[in-house]
Amino acid sequence: MMLFCGQQERNERLFYKLLIDNVEELLPIVYTPVVGEACQKYGSIFKRPQGLYISLKEKGKILEVLKNWPERSIQVIVVTDGERILGLGDLGCQGMGIPVGKLALYSALGGVRPSACLPITIDVGTNNEKLLNDEFYIGLRQKRATGKEYYDLLHEFMSAVKQNYGEKVLVQFEDFANHNAFELLAKYGTTHLVFNDDIQGTASVVLAGVVAALKLIGGTLPEHTFLFLGAGEAGIGIAELIALEMSKQTKAPIEESRKKIWLIDSKGLIVSSRVNSLQHFKKPWAHEHEPVSTLIEAVKVIKPTVLIGSSGVGKTFTKEVVEAMTANNK
Repeated sequence: MMLFCGQQERNERLFYKLLIDNVEELLPIVYTPVVGEACQKYGSIFKRPQGLYISLKEKGKILEVLKNWPERSIQVIVVTDGERILGLGDLGCQGMGIPVGKLALYSALGGVRPSACLPITIDVGTNNEKLLNDEFYIGLRQKRATGKEYYDLLHEFMSAVKQNYGEKVLVQFEDFANHNAFELLAKYGTTHLVFNDDIQGTASVVLAGVVAALKLIGGTLPEHTFLFLGAGEAGIGIAELIALEMSKQTKAPIEESRKKIWLIDSKGLIVSSRVNSLQHFKKPWAHEHEPVSTLIEAVKVIKPTVLIGSSGVGKTFTKEVVEAMTANNK
């Protein structure tokens, strides 16, 4: 594995030739799950930088830093701040493995020239105590910057990217924490070409699966009732895209389409009585209903026709849950 990944630095042509010819075998090495382990050990296996690091120390000079990158015609930037790497949590600066791995897929599977890809890690610190005390940690040894300090740095970065690479450069936000991920997508969606894989990429694949399933079972999307286990970036992203497609088919406002979609988070069904304690991105999904604390109970009372798991917690679709689903559906 290390020999193959090291090949990307030593002989890029050979690396991509191997990857393209053996995609199924090598995909788990280039990306999930091996990339997670690589990020955890990034400090101790670090030899030379792949990608560009931009830290709080560079505030006011981000355009200058971008100009230091040797390639001028960049088409795709994958950027992370390392706060929510896969299911591993805050890995700070060591999250660089994610943009590097993701862009390898852009080249191998999407045909984008490697020289047109730019992996970036924004280093605003980490709240991971283990890393802060690790002598080999490669990032800033401080707690994460938040609020105005954080958003000012991101705004300078987004402005510098547009200035340096033009309006057509794609900026993919990758593995940001939920609260920042939704905020950044909403903020820059109208001014930049942006994409969030965790929110939008996952959603498009799941919607495609649902549409394909409808061809087998019949009926239309708006006729179905959806229940999600998990209300993070993936769950909310999928739910929103399904609601958008429903609205497109029915010509009804998206608020109406959302009423056919229910979500469960760690505290139970998202209902209107919880609205004051919900994160902002969950609020549109708080419907009128009595509180429900368990998945099995929610299946019985909501009677969904589609059940979608978007939670990191395994073994939750138990025999009882499946039986409750079949009781309501042919």
